[in-house]
Amino acid sequence: NDHVLAFHDINPQKKVHVLVIPKGEYVDLNDFNSKASDKEIVELNKALTHVANLMGAKDKGYRALTNIGNDGGQEVPHLHYHIFAGEKIGKMVS
Repeated sequence: NDHVLAFHDINPQKKVHVLVIPKGEYVDLNDFNSKASDKEIVELNKALTHVANLMGAKDKGYRALTNIGNDGGQEVPHLHYHIFAGEKIGKMVS
């Protein structure tokens, strides 16, 4: 949509691994929540559910994950969510 992009991860960690990112330039979730418009915040949250549903995860479940900072495992300095689905995820994603 006007605010969000979604695409398959080039190095999938699970059967379904999609990235959902805001089109605006935000480093992480902290940056996004302090600078994004209310419309951008709503659209990103709606997109997470919409993409998971498109990937067939509505009934069986999915994980939406974002990493923040070095200790949180963030490797790319742009806010993005990983949607994992299509199989049992377990307690942690490695």
